[in-house]
Amino acid sequence: MSELVIERVDPFDAGAFDAWYDATTASWLDVRGPDADVWAREEQRVELQQQTTKVDRRAYLGRIGGEVVAAGWLAMPLLDNRHRASLAVTVLPAHQRHGYGTALLDRLEAEARAEGRTSLTGELWWPWSLGSGGEGSPGREFGLARGYVSALVEVRRLLRLPVADDVLDRLAAEAAERHDGYTLRSWVGRVPDDIVESWAVLDASLETEAPTGALDVEAPEADVAKVREMEELVEAQKRTLYHSVALDGAGRVVAYTVIGYSSLDGNGYQWGTLVEATHRGHRLGLGVKVANLRLFQAERPQVPTLTTYNAEVNAHMIRVNEAMGFEPVEWLCSIQKQVS
Repeated sequence: MSELVIERVDPFDAGAFDAWYDATTASWLDVRGPDADVWAREEQRVELQQQTTKVDRRAYLGRIGGEVVAAGWLAMPLLDNRHRASLAVTVLPAHQRHGYGTALLDRLEAEARAEGRTSLTGELWWPWSLGSGGEGSPGREFGLARGYVSALVEVRRLLRLPVADDVLDRLAAEAAERHDGYTLRSWVGRVPDDIVESWAVLDASLETEAPTGALDVEAPEADVAKVREMEELVEAQKRTLYHSVALDGAGRVVAYTVIGYSSLDGNGYQWGTLVEATHRGHRLGLGVKVANLRLFQAERPQVPTLTTYNAEVNAHMIRVNEAMGFEPVEWLCSIQKQVS
């Protein structure tokens, strides 16, 4: 094997970034097929260029004789979960099984350890037909051989739009029977100032209140500034956010859901949905999701699909999504490795 030359990508160097994006995307599409929910080029460029004190993001290229054969990604939180690092390694199809992925992974792990990170995580996708174990998936076999273990299995589901009004009416009525005393509120864009503090508290808890399996993750501190920074990033990426929340009698956000729309690829993405633990049992999750889908379809009637992920063990949210018409299409597995 020729020695792999690994370089860190300057996100403001258009040629280097484009080479990294092209290699990463080509590798993912080879693994996942043409319907993979990969980020648009400019969405990824903007994120990597973002000046932030909250996360350290790094991209890498692997070359053989000047030819790009592999690409990598490393992200490390800076305010919380400072023991963690997220890694991704991709190798172009024509250059696989030459040890390039191993060499690049070794480099990323070394950089993470140098920053004091002891819990390394990555994500793998495989077709629905392989089942939850993913036996035979190249990514799974690669991760297992290098000491990673499965920490959380999720299912990607796809909803064909539009969902008929009578379906939404029926689901909304079912939910409304259980949430007297709560107010539903929907909007497009930034979280309103009058509820952003309670929004930030609930949003921060998603990290650990949603099923996390064996992932070594801590709940981050609630931070309005982090919410606003994320919104600035979303706007720069030419995305639009659609929100619906449930407010309790004191006007606090106790349930929320978010749909992201990408103007660059024209698709919709179901982001987080969460109900505060002490307010569960009132069908607030179903209520906010139906309200938000109604808003989204009214604002973006041309969007063909909405994609979401649910942990395999999250039976309640799976029932909600299936009632709305979501269908499984793919598996996602978060893998984890502890290092010293």
